[in-house]
Amino acid sequence: MHDIVSEPCDNSSDAPKPREVTPVPPPADAVTVLVVDDEPSNVESLRKIFEREGMRVLTADGPKNALEQVRTHRIQVVLTDLMMPGINGVELLRATKEVAPDTEVVLMTAYGTVETAVQAMREGAYDFVEKPLKRMTIVKTVRKAAERQSLLAENRSLKEELKLLTAREIVGQSTALRHVLDVANQAAPSTATVLILGESGTGKELIARYIHSKSARASGPFVAVNCAAIPESILEAELFGHERGAFTGAVARREGRFAKAAGGTLLLDEIGELSPAVQVKILRVLQEGEYEPVGGNTVKADVRIVAATNRDLIQEVEAGRFREDLYYRLNVIAVTAPALRSRREDIPLLVDHFLGVYCKKNGRARLDVSRDAMRKLMEYGWPGNVRELENVVERAAVLCRSDVLGIEDLPDAVAQATARSPSALTFAIGTPLADVEQRMIRETLAHTDGDKSLAAQLLGISARTIYRKLGEE
Repeated sequence: MHDIVSEPCDNSSDAPKPREVTPVPPPADAVTVLVVDDEPSNVESLRKIFEREGMRVLTADGPKNALEQVRTHRIQVVLTDLMMPGINGVELLRATKEVAPDTEVVLMTAYGTVETAVQAMREGAYDFVEKPLKRMTIVKTVRKAAERQSLLAENRSLKEELKLLTAREIVGQSTALRHVLDVANQAAPSTATVLILGESGTGKELIARYIHSKSARASGPFVAVNCAAIPESILEAELFGHERGAFTGAVARREGRFAKAAGGTLLLDEIGELSPAVQVKILRVLQEGEYEPVGGNTVKADVRIVAATNRDLIQEVEAGRFREDLYYRLNVIAVTAPALRSRREDIPLLVDHFLGVYCKKNGRARLDVSRDAMRKLMEYGWPGNVRELENVVERAAVLCRSDVLGIEDLPDAVAQATARSPSALTFAIGTPLADVEQRMIRETLAHTDGDKSLAAQLLGISARTIYRKLGEE
């Protein structure tokens, strides 16, 4: 049988015996390598080699033991024999990648063939080496594998962090929000145009993205256009594109947002700000399914349009600022994003979500929220809705000097908020009676600071009824 490592040796009786060297513990950031082989002498030989190189070495006498090590330790590189009883090295490679996708695997064998090497690389092996191994070769291979593992792990971590920081999700469990999402879920699979109404900061774009994600166009692009942010003089070209020479300064052909959203969804945000000229062109898209780039020929529009506005479009129509026919084309399915003051029970969930995002972004430990600070957050009116709440939480995550967010960490307007007096509730015609009851109970509970007995007295029902209506029994 071949020795696993070919190194020069001197077996003469006159050769001096090697001096015993006390092993030095590897540094905290040392590479961890798992050596897997059913031959104990081979495992021991490799262990000594890697320890001399300052690596942390784990060993296993077979695939089963190896997988346990992979599950319980953070291992950069698995160095495994290919031919072992039971599960072979390629099968161990597959299992390792399932448990720890970032871990690199190097296979070693005395029976290497091109076919085996190709199979191993296709299965995700970093490299393939043959016995007898050369010390410098195996050390170099393992170090390079560890470097690649480190880069992949760092890349994955950065992507996850970026996803966390940029991800915008709909947070909340209130009846008002659930009703909106129910309508969005029903509308999403259709081709119908959706009009999202609501105050600024209520998350209209999030609802639009949610509809896109649940639609048949989810694999296509989602393109958002803030119609109020683009100067009227160039809005038409931005939306529909233009040909070279179509106007002064058009030195090259340019695709518009409709073309960029082909196969997906186009959100026309702040659509109430469109000029009459652009309104006509949007109407044509909705009626005929086509548009013309500036200076170009007719193009078919392969987009699903979702529009959003914080304006009262009926008033805009009555004032002559918005086309009535366009309004009815847009208003096939209408969804109203609820104001934060109508879903106060979601405030603790939103605060927790935003603290997770901004504490992570600013590299600090997760903050807790004091009872008094949460009471102020619940009492404040939130004219800027969820966007304002997000800004307040971000500010606190930056300026808070302790590990608990207190009233002193809130802006004055929020810190000085006073308890709300009971107010009238309004409901849209057609709101299910169960939703009316739920909201009435939740708003009364908010007024009584969660005291169910007092809320029951105010509502003229029993506390048991409140528990039953809220599904807490």
